[in-house]
Amino acid sequence: MEVKNLVVRFYTQEGIVYAVNDISYALKEGETLGIVGESGSGKSVHALSIMGLIPTPPGKIESGSVTFQGRDLLKLSKEEMRLVRGAEIAMVFQDPMTSLNPVLTIGTQITEALKLHLGMNNTQARNRATELIDMVGIPDARRRLDAYPHQFSGGMRQRVMIAMALSCNPKLLIADEPTTALDVTIQAQIIELVKDLKRELGMAIVWITHDLGVVAGIADTIQVMYAGQIVERGPVETVFKDTRSAYTLGLLNSLPRMDQRGGGRLTQIEGAPPDMRRQPVGDPFAPRNPYRTERCLVEQPPLKPVDGGHPEHLAAAWYDLREVRKNKSQGEAV
Repeated sequence: MEVKNLVVRFYTQEGIVYAVNDISYALKEGETLGIVGESGSGKSVHALSIMGLIPTPPGKIESGSVTFQGRDLLKLSKEEMRLVRGAEIAMVFQDPMTSLNPVLTIGTQITEALKLHLGMNNTQARNRATELIDMVGIPDARRRLDAYPHQFSGGMRQRVMIAMALSCNPKLLIADEPTTALDVTIQAQIIELVKDLKRELGMAIVWITHDLGVVAGIADTIQVMYAGQIVERGPVETVFKDTRSAYTLGLLNSLPRMDQRGGGRLTQIEGAPPDMRRQPVGDPFAPRNPYRTERCLVEQPPLKPVDGGHPEHLAAAWYDLREVRKNKSQGEAV
């Protein structure tokens, strides 16, 4: 999949919300891309745009393209997009209780997609649904097909959502914060399940989250977003070890560390997120950035390869974070 110059706006009574601002990236076959950033950074909105699920009005995709398997998804009709959604690209949402229909059994909800996209009859669809429920680790699968969503725990409901998403063997799975509402034990189980299914089915994954620890455990590539823009992107290990964006550095520094003894306060990013009703001038992170330059305040930096780093490591910054941090530490030492 290739996203090019995607721009999404919301036209509200309080003004225009500049939700996604000219983002571009490519996703390879079989790759897992982790997208991180705080609330309001455009992570979910851009995913909903790919799926054709932006509410219109007030939302509007102003420009850009999303090329998947040689087709621009943004140019497909609603009927054509319905055939793509679920069959070729599937999505797992954050809260399974609101995503599942409370008055329909789990079996009914899973078999619906199988009948629509694969043309199965009732018997075939029910047998396949049983296989899927068993595959995601829900015991007594055939009997549980007749249960309703409220009869499952939160972790089990999320497993059902994953089973539904994988029912038609999609080439791309978009997971929008699928473990946020779950406790850490269940979260780890869901992540291991998705990793196992990825190896088995060979699909690409876009995993949207706030949790950098989750990204470290599941993703090949990390993409950091702020104010509707991509501020850094590259192989996970490279970005974590050779961070080039001050915002990414702030996110990493705000994590609690096991190797820090004696407690103390957590580091925080100073200031507040930008008001997305105002079109950013310059680097949107500049007001909160201790390493900013004068140019950061007036000119938006492009996303480009970093100097002397991994060829796939990109950052949007007018400063060389590695150099300014080294100079600052030398000054403090003196």
